[in-house]
Parts: sequence; structure tokens; C-alpha cells
Amino acid sequence: MTNPDLTRWDSRFDTATYVFGEAPNIFLRAHAQGLPPGSALCVADGEGRNGVWLARQGWDVLSLDFSAVAQRKAADLAARHGVALRLEQADVHDWPYPPAAFDLVADVFSQFSRPGDRARKWNGMRRALKPGGHLIVVGYSPKQLDHRTGGPSEVANLYTPDLLRSAFAGLDILALDEVEAVLDEGPGHSGMSAVVTLLARASY
Repeated sequence: MTNPDLTRWDSRFDTATYVFGEAPNIFLRAHAQGLPPGSALCVADGEGRNGVWLARQGWDVLSLDFSAVAQRKAADLAARHGVALRLEQADVHDWPYPPAAFDLVADVFSQFSRPGDRARKWNGMRRALKPGGHLIVVGYSPKQLDHRTGGPSEVANLYTPDLLRSAFAGLDILALDEVEAVLDEGPGHSGMSAVVTLLARASY
């Protein structure tokens, strides 16, 4: 049976331009810049802008997404920047997240997940962190419904600080912010936006 979500995203990504731009998300860049490079997992990395940027900083990156169309563009972006990017095509909800495998796990604007699927994904992401590994999550907050400059229209798919604090209880929360900022990330994320960002660390 054809996955309608996959069909929709393949169609959306099937353009000459990069839907969310070629530069990394500004919050990922801000949180990751001071971390020592190691192994990184980019969840629902799409066209690869975040994974490629991390690879350019010296990280060994696995870029995970279910769209082959997006991953072809990610491979092209990595080649243009002269970096290696490991690609794996899989559903981020069902992927067998390996335990204690990554120094960094990043999940940026993957808000297509239904709440139950999102819980499975986030549990997998937690499991995949090495002791002392860092987690970065970036997502739109309900205030984004006033801006309508990207993201889902269903409030259940939006993030709040309390949601992230509860979902990642047990990790050391280093930064948890709710901000409004102008994004310029391709046609997909452009304009004043309401965003929640999390930087957390797994215990040693």
C-alpha cells in the first residue's frame, strides 16, 4: 500500500531548489557549535541541510529520512560541500534506533509525527544517545498558528516546553527556550516564527 505521507513529501521535495534551504537551522547551529564532534544522527533530515552542516564541522553523520527524493538531494548537497554523509532511507518512527550509538541526536522540525508515533520516535532517540551524548530538538510552538510561516496546522503536532520537559525527563536539560524569531530557511520556513528549542544531555 502506498504511504500517502511519503507520496506527499516526495512530491514536495521534487524541485530544483531546496524546500528548506541549504543552510542549517539557526538553533541547531547555535546549540551544536560548541560541542566536540563525534557521531551524529539527524532524524528526518530531509534534503540534508543540517546533516551536511554537521559533517562540515567534523561530525560523522547518519542522515535518516523516508524520502528517497530528499536523500538524493542530500547526497548532492554533501558532494558539493566535499563531505561524507551516510544516508539511510527509513521511517523514523519504526527505525531500530541502536542503543548508546551517537554523541549527538538532532530532530529539527519533524512535526509530521502523530503524537503516538512521536513518542516512539523520541523514545528511540533517547535510547540512541551515548552516555554524555547531546540531544537537540527544534519545533514550532502553538503560537506558530498565528504566524503560519511553516509547520503543521494541527495543535497536537506542535511543541511546548512542558511537552519536551516531560518527554525527555531524566536527561539533563541544558537549555529549553520558547522564542519568536524570523526564519529564512527556504520557502518552507520563512518569516516570523514561534519556536521551542531543547538542548539536553544524557547522564554518564
